[in-house]
Amino acid sequence: MVGRSKKETFTYIKDRVWKRINSWRGRSLSKVEKEVMIKSVLQVIPSYVMSVYIIPDATVNDIEKMLNSFWWEGGNNNKGITWLSWERLACAKEIGGL
Repeated sequence: MVGRSKKETFTYIKDRVWKRINSWRGRSLSKVEKEVMIKSVLQVIPSYVMSVYIIPDATVNDIEKMLNSFWWEGGNNNKGITWLSWERLACAKEIGGL
C-alpha cells in the first residue's frame, strides 16, 4: 500500500536501479552493451511498478539522471563526455570557447 509520502515509498526503485548500475560500473562496456543493459534491465524495474502505481515526477527524474550518467560516463580509457553550456561554447577561442 502506498503511504502518505510517495517519494519515500518509491525510493526502493531508485535503490534497485542504483545497485544494478554500480554492479556494472567496473566493467568496460561498449555503447551497444550499455544500451542493451539499460533497455533490458534498468528500464524494466520502474516500468513494472508504473504499470500499477503512478510514480512521482521527482523519482522518475532521479532515475533518468542515473541512467544518463551511466550511459554517458567513460570507460577505463575514456573520461566520457563533458557537457558545457552554450554560453561557454559560444564565447571567443581566446577565452576557451569554440
